[in-house]
Amino acid sequence: MMKNETKICLYSAFLITLVVNSAKLLALKSGGIIARYWTFDIWEYSFQFVYNMLFCLLLFRLNLTENRFFSVYRQNRQWATFYTFNLLLIIAALILGSIIHSALFGSVHLPGTIARGYFIRFLLSTVMVAVMIRLILLIREGKKKDTVNEQLHTAYVKAQLTLLQEQLNPHFFFNTLSSISSIIREDPERAQAYIVHLSKVFRYTLAHPGSEPVSLETELQHLGSYTELIAMRLENAFKIEINIRPDLLQSSVPHLSLQPLVENAVKHNTATVDNPIILGIFDEGDVLVIQNNLQPAHATDSTGMGLANLNERFRLQTSREIEIRRTENHFIVKLPLL
Repeated sequence: MMKNETKICLYSAFLITLVVNSAKLLALKSGGIIARYWTFDIWEYSFQFVYNMLFCLLLFRLNLTENRFFSVYRQNRQWATFYTFNLLLIIAALILGSIIHSALFGSVHLPGTIARGYFIRFLLSTVMVAVMIRLILLIREGKKKDTVNEQLHTAYVKAQLTLLQEQLNPHFFFNTLSSISSIIREDPERAQAYIVHLSKVFRYTLAHPGSEPVSLETELQHLGSYTELIAMRLENAFKIEINIRPDLLQSSVPHLSLQPLVENAVKHNTATVDNPIILGIFDEGDVLVIQNNLQPAHATDSTGMGLANLNERFRLQTSREIEIRRTENHFIVKLPLL
């Protein structure tokens, strides 16, 4: 448990113990109902108070210590075992407390009063401890979600910066300006379309909150603008084939998941009219497959950071990792769909 959680448990155990043992304080009033059956003894009351508080603290520790004790059964959703062990603990603590109490301070006028008293106090204590445990677990879940969102945001910003660096580097601009220049001479209307697609690529890269996933349909629409740029530049040396079931288009993926994979395919492979880059995007169950033929370019540097970052984003958003495979003829990446 964290330091703050330990403090919460300590204060809660004290307050719960004080509440469930408050009835005994009525014995201080002479002539009251409680005073008829129980004479207030500071040592007896102290024993009950300390024993009850230790019982509450034990419940907290066994049920909140992560990956240990009863928490293991809760985390694995083994509810029958989880509740059985808690019940056995309560019964054992109740019986032990009754025995020790009788041995130290003797019995009261009514038979069974000590056992019934422990049963009532421990029942109330257990209910209130269970409520506090649930509150602490909810706080934990909230903190974990905040941590995951922060990590996801960091990973997304890195991915966004990487894409912008690729799009702003001299090589990209040289190819872009050369393509626009040649297209303007040949077909001004097509050049205008090229500029429109280029603006869409930049807008989509910058204008989406990266911590939120997008629909596969939206991601493919953006990819259409990017592949149009490549097709205009490489012409017949680049082909893309998309075959995805319509019902999967509303599935979700992290923002900017597909463009880095297409960039890698174009960057690390040679493309000619006789041997074009052929990129395939298709589904396998709940997995999206992006595959390109291998025609390795000789002078390309690769750090692998793009794929590592993409994998980190999928791990944070889907709790699953991407699959990367290289065969003799193809480079394949499989993305789990939300």
